[in-house]
Amino acid sequence: MTRFPSVASLKNAQKFRDRIAELDLALQIDDSIVAGADSPLAAPIESKSGTIGNRFSILPMEGWDGTTEGRPTDLTTRRWKNFGASGAKLIWGGEAIAVRADGRANPNQLMIADEDPSYIGSLLETLKSAHVDAMGSDDDLVVGLQLTHSGRFARPTVKSRLESLVAYRHPILDQRSAEADHFQVITDEDIQDLIRCYVRAAKVAEQAGFQFVDIKHCHGYFGHELLTGHDREGAYGGSFENRTRFLREIVDGVQQATSLQIGVRISIFDFSPYRPGDERIGSPEGDADYRFAFGGTGDGKIEYEEPLKLMELFQELGIELVCTTAGSPYYNPHIQRPASFPPSDGYLPPEDPLVGVDRQIEATAKLKEAFPNLIFVGSGYTYLQDWLPHAGQHAVRSGKVDSVGLGRMVLSYPELPKDVLADGAMKRKQICRTFSDCTTAPRNGMISGCFPLDDFYKKMPERKKLVELKKQLS
Repeated sequence: MTRFPSVASLKNAQKFRDRIAELDLALQIDDSIVAGADSPLAAPIESKSGTIGNRFSILPMEGWDGTTEGRPTDLTTRRWKNFGASGAKLIWGGEAIAVRADGRANPNQLMIADEDPSYIGSLLETLKSAHVDAMGSDDDLVVGLQLTHSGRFARPTVKSRLESLVAYRHPILDQRSAEADHFQVITDEDIQDLIRCYVRAAKVAEQAGFQFVDIKHCHGYFGHELLTGHDREGAYGGSFENRTRFLREIVDGVQQATSLQIGVRISIFDFSPYRPGDERIGSPEGDADYRFAFGGTGDGKIEYEEPLKLMELFQELGIELVCTTAGSPYYNPHIQRPASFPPSDGYLPPEDPLVGVDRQIEATAKLKEAFPNLIFVGSGYTYLQDWLPHAGQHAVRSGKVDSVGLGRMVLSYPELPKDVLADGAMKRKQICRTFSDCTTAPRNGMISGCFPLDDFYKKMPERKKLVELKKQLS
């Protein structure tokens, strides 16, 4: 079994740097965190959506605790309250919200299926109220809503059954599913209907009070998969122009129907699908000829030509906010969310997870250097754990990124931004150690939350089920 030094064992900056040097990475950290108004992480950002009061962002996460009608529950509301209380001044989506029923990744994901803005509006008001209580004002708070269709990974009615709507037939991913014979390749006409659903959802988001919408293009979901549709025929496949037509037509529709700003969360590179190999260590199924990775190759190389072209397109379309991520949690999670411990259906990391963190930070820096007027939110920082703010501060201070995105970390430690900005320190007992329970639980039909560290979730019966499940799998 592959073993790598844990981040928690790198007790001081020199030990961390020694490990980075061993791995020959570009990753850098600051020795100490600057607290207060002079901190690089406290600097505001002026955006078309309004003033963003600091350099922390809460990344969108896919909820598993809504109603089957796509409405929030008390658990959803609690999570949004924590987002507001975090102190982060950019809330990127808060939640991945499906634009129609067949686009949900699970039967309990939120969705916008009608014209009613009240339920997402109530979540926004909860978030803003908690933010005012924590920070004194929401004048410099910017909140967007992520709009999505899960495409190949849609499970809208039964958690255990794919009901995929795919952009094309995939030579590797199709073989992984018993339901592949029933996958539907979406028609151009249905794509046009889906575009109308995105525009309708954006209108609802504007009525609810959000400042921007994110047109999700990451993690193997529909928008991301369409970017790799080289072999797809018709208006939405083949050329780069055709593969980005879906995005361009949504942007045009939203801009005509609303006054909202638009952001895009994008997997800026991708590699081959991986699966467990010898000793359950991840092994790629593709090779150098693999053609279905936007911004990358099957053998693990980043190719920047099309990601750079996409950033140029963003500028032409008036898109300012870009949230970078990579790969997919379904077929190569080690490049998307580096972790020591895989979820139950995953594989052991084939590389030190620090390599994955470095890869994302440096890829984002390359795009930022080429397009300095775009506002970039980076991802992949959670695995750095105790060293997250040190690396985030350095990346912001050196111009590699504009905002440090937090995903899994805020499930265990929602107040991290507030604590770092006020005290220049974190509460170690709340730091996410990437146990992946927040993924293992929903992959096995349970709600998602931080069962190891959040006292609220520790008391739930699901925690006992999760412990037993992990014993069976070990």
